[in-house]
Amino acid sequence: MKVLIVDDSRATRAILKRILKPLGCVCVEAADGRKGLDALAENPDVVVALVDWNMPNMDGLQFIQAVRSNDENDDVLLMMVTTESEIQRVSYAIDAGANEYIVKPFTQDIITQKLRLLGLDV
Repeated sequence: MKVLIVDDSRATRAILKRILKPLGCVCVEAADGRKGLDALAENPDVVVALVDWNMPNMDGLQFIQAVRSNDENDDVLLMMVTTESEIQRVSYAIDAGANEYIVKPFTQDIITQKLRLLGLDV
């Protein structure tokens, strides 16, 4: 299963890769939303994207809105992984098209559980 990690923090991308690779995931990385859109276009077999909210150039909410505005991405699952914990932020992300929402810091168990809740076999 191919996973897109969109986060401006190299450390967070590395942590997520360490969690996802043993689950059989192939990881593609992007440092902001614009690069994430490019990576998604170059990797049409991405199943799920894990997206940070606060990033330069294009934030995670804008990324989710852009992904959802393209019918070719209807099957891509979107999981917000962010420090933004206000209920209003969660609501904005879900309304924009996020399928799941995780607040940092996270654990391996939380990531695995949320992927399973999305119906993924990990």
